Amino acid sequence: MHIRTLEKSDLPALLKLYEHLHFEINPLPPQQLIEDIWTEILGNHRIKYFGYFERNQLISSCTISITPNLTRGFRPYGLIENVVTHQDHRKRGYGKQILNAALNYAWSVNCYKVMLLTGRKDEATLNFYESAGFDPNGKQAFIAKPAT
Repeated sequence: MHIRTLEKSDLPALLKLYEHLHFEINPLPPQQLIEDIWTEILGNHRIKYFGYFERNQLISSCTISITPNLTRGFRPYGLIENVVTHQDHRKRGYGKQILNAALNYAWSVNCYKVMLLTGRKDEATLNFYESAGFDPNGKQAFIAKPAT
């Protein structure tokens, strides 16, 4: 087992893993656009994608974005998104380990907090995030989406 930040060559494995995150089928944009977005992400030192590998297979991942801040002692804050573990590898602690790697990174760059949002409502998912150190009562989240 090995946790590391993802690299350019990890894109195909990450996209395959994301099939276990969102179950609705959406057509992918052109490959060049996907690669351009990945290049932009990798070029941004405030965004990190962490991956948990077992026998060179990516089985769990999450993203953390670090935002500079002018409050809270000028300390940044983090936002974790896209937490996913391959269906065949769930309930083995990989998700907690990948979240721990992201949190350790956030603390290493002096974040004063890290936020995580989930659209899942099932108790098992909510308990998972709470057991990983996230407070479900700490703040109230509001989401805005563009009109369709």
